[in-house]
Amino acid sequence: MTAGPPGRVLGLDLGGARIGVAVSDPDRRLAVPHGTIVAGQPPSDVKAVMALVAELGATEVVVGHPLGLSGNPGEAAHHAERFADVLREVLKLPVHLQDERLTTTEAERSLAGAGVRGRERRRVVDQVAASVLLQAWLDRERRARDTPPPEDPPPRG
Repeated sequence: MTAGPPGRVLGLDLGGARIGVAVSDPDRRLAVPHGTIVAGQPPSDVKAVMALVAELGATEVVVGHPLGLSGNPGEAAHHAERFADVLREVLKLPVHLQDERLTTTEAERSLAGAGVRGRERRRVVDQVAASVLLQAWLDRERRARDTPPPEDPPPRG
C-alpha cells in the first residue's frame, strides 16, 4: 500500500438512520468521533459528506464495509460500495472501504465500560463506531508504510 496524500482522513459508518463520522488528526495517528449525519436520501448524504470534507480539510475518506461474519458481502456492503463509488466521483479524493465487522459491538462495549447508558449511548454509538473503523484503517496503513519490503534471498551457490 502506498501512502496517500497528507492530511486528515474522514471515517464514515453508514447506518439506516445515522451516518457516524470520525476524523483523524493531520498526522493520521488518532481517530476521534466527530458527530453524525442524519441519513436521508443519497444526494443529501453525499452533500453532507462533501461539506465535512471541505470543513475539515480531509484528503481521504474511509467508508465502513459491513461484510457478514463469513466475510461475504450482503446488501449493506453493496450499499457501502455504491456510496464509496459516488464519493470517489464527486470528491475526486481517494475513498477506501474498511471492514467494519464488529465495530458497533466494540463501540457499544467501550461506551458501556465508560458508563454511558440508554439514550446517550444510542446518540453517540455511530460516531464511536466510525472512530473504531477509522483507527483500524489508520493502524493498518501505518503498519504497511513502516514495514520494510522483504529482502531478496541470497543467491544459491
